[in-house]
Amino acid sequence: MTDALRNTLRDRDFLRRLIVISLPIALQNLVVTSLNMIDTVMIGQLGETEIAAVALSNQLFFLLMLFLFGVGSGTTVFTAQYWGVRDLKGIRASMGIALVLGLSGAALFSFAAIVVPGTVLGFYTSDAAVIELGRGYLQIVGLSYVATTLTIVFSLVLRSTGNVRLPLYVSLVSLAVNTALNMLLIFGLFGFPALGVRGAAIATALARTLEVTVLLALVYRRKEAPAGRPAEFFSFQRVFVGRFLRTASPVILNEIGWSLGMTMYMVVYARMGTEVVAAYNLCETVARLSFVIFMGTGNGSAIMIGNAIGAGRRADAQRYATRLLTLIPLLGILFGAGVIVLSRWIPLLFQVSPQVRLMLRQLLVVLGIILTFKATNMQLVVGLLRSGGDTRFSLFVDVGILWLVGVPAAVIGGLVLGLPVWLVYLMTGSEELFKAVLGVHRVLSGRWIHVLTEHQSVPVREET
Repeated sequence: MTDALRNTLRDRDFLRRLIVISLPIALQNLVVTSLNMIDTVMIGQLGETEIAAVALSNQLFFLLMLFLFGVGSGTTVFTAQYWGVRDLKGIRASMGIALVLGLSGAALFSFAAIVVPGTVLGFYTSDAAVIELGRGYLQIVGLSYVATTLTIVFSLVLRSTGNVRLPLYVSLVSLAVNTALNMLLIFGLFGFPALGVRGAAIATALARTLEVTVLLALVYRRKEAPAGRPAEFFSFQRVFVGRFLRTASPVILNEIGWSLGMTMYMVVYARMGTEVVAAYNLCETVARLSFVIFMGTGNGSAIMIGNAIGAGRRADAQRYATRLLTLIPLLGILFGAGVIVLSRWIPLLFQVSPQVRLMLRQLLVVLGIILTFKATNMQLVVGLLRSGGDTRFSLFVDVGILWLVGVPAAVIGGLVLGLPVWLVYLMTGSEELFKAVLGVHRVLSGRWIHVLTEHQSVPVREET
């Protein structure tokens, strides 16, 4: 391990490229996570029922985001490799399929949020007060799902073609607008009405709409790689769709299966009580904040590795993978220790009962313990296996272990045995160890690298 770390730290080219690509992505994730954190802190001033209502309402958006991340990640498996050989037709054809899939999914989620919000919330909880508050929130934010879809697809393709700064700048604008509107509409500052949870929903919907407007305007004005015409996006033949889906569908199924597993976790915690789901939601907000750097390295290394494979530099791809499997676990240990140290003070940020604060502190300690395994698995799935085109094995590791280990542990621990929430959280975290062992073995074997471009044979129609 010492030699591997020494070689990693001496590999200046690898570290430089990783930092240059990953840092803006990490900063964008920090902005998005900070936005969610600000929302949570502000809503947290209203009470536990409001926290639970927004948390459960956002489960629908969480499912949509994971679906979109699956579609977008499946697309970037191709676009990163196509960018390695500067094949714009392949990039835009891949984007077209992603837009069709993503917008179709967004329409279904918007229908559920706007038309049957009570049914959606009733799946998670029977608390009438939580459902009533969440209903109004869902109907408003559901209007922004299409805008979110466009933002996700264009941002991920921008990243895979090396432009990691533009999505960051646009997210900063969205953060500023959302924060300002939250303050005005949740609490009624400067003469605005104090709308509480509904105010948070209005602020979120307006910020997302502004975000996609600014992003698309800049992409087309600057003629970035994703700035295609409709004919370029949607003029693809059936054989190309088949090739795309063979590789991308496992990624999409991965995110769907993983999101359904996370939904089962939320169902278990919600059935354990409103206080439990409030504490769990606050813990997950902190977890997302602590994961910012790993989202950056995961997505950044996926770009590096995808570009290398597309350009035929297989040895570089394997070298990058070895370096990352040395560096990321060590960073995970460092960040996990930080979460444990701060677990005494973080609960004081929220206006919740002493019982919820105690639960939150216990959950944060468990998070600190398992964080290094979660970080390693993020790197394995997003940064290595998917970028190498090994999407079927990634599906098996990420989703198979979740449903074989994590979900049964949650149901048995939380609903059958009635264990404390921190112990249930620890039991579900045991899945991360199994994933890490299988994923590391796969990467070290070298069987995870698959060349997908073959750009000279990509059947994309010429413009007429």
